[in-house]
Amino acid sequence: MKLVIIRQKDSLDYSGKEALNGIATNLTFVGRQMNRFLLTSCNASEGKSSLCMQLMTNLAQRGNSVVLVDTDFRASMLMSRLRFPGEGTVHGLAHYLAGYCDLDGAIYQTDVEGGYIIPIGDIVANPLPLLDSPDFGQMMQELSRKFDYVLVDTPPIGVVIDAAVVAKSCDGSVFVVEYGKRTKREVREAVSQLEQSGCPVLGCVINMVTVKSISERSYYKKYYSGSYDKYYGSSETETSANGKKRRRGGQ
Repeated sequence: MKLVIIRQKDSLDYSGKEALNGIATNLTFVGRQMNRFLLTSCNASEGKSSLCMQLMTNLAQRGNSVVLVDTDFRASMLMSRLRFPGEGTVHGLAHYLAGYCDLDGAIYQTDVEGGYIIPIGDIVANPLPLLDSPDFGQMMQELSRKFDYVLVDTPPIGVVIDAAVVAKSCDGSVFVVEYGKRTKREVREAVSQLEQSGCPVLGCVINMVTVKSISERSYYKKYYSGSYDKYYGSSETETSANGKKRRRGGQ
């Protein structure tokens, strides 16, 4: 099996590691019959793809065999984090679903023992026919038999419908929301789309949040009738799980 190197690994502080351990542990307790999990979000840049990679690593380090399936054909974040062997065409999910390779030809072993990945291979302008095909559902069933856990990284469901299509072949979904970025209405609508696919929503991960940011938000809400975001605008910064400060409202 071909080897791919994960060249960009996120570094978490203690609280981030403990939160990740909690998420991974919760997934292992949802039931033996459930091992295909989809991760999605309302919009881009909420940390969904990073969480997929971290969960794959965490579960694999516990002695499980885990495969991460990239289904974001339009704007994959995972492809940029991987270093593939040699040169030439990178066979992946697009090639398998189009009949250009078998399933084993689309699976890569990572430098994390027990961790595997199926990259997209190529960007596809209209991936819905591929994702909604019987071949995709059959592939997910086969992966479920081959691996202890199947994690699926999807495009944001608040942007395109791809995640709802993929959800039909999954046992459960996890919703990723960046702290303070989404309205309740946005989250409700996105969750509703997932539920209509018949795939249960197992939970929501609030990403890029610290105890400090929570306490400050609670404090200032006592004194300002407007929302905290409206009062401070784009000047608000917060520290993510990896300890880096980022400006809210920016890229």
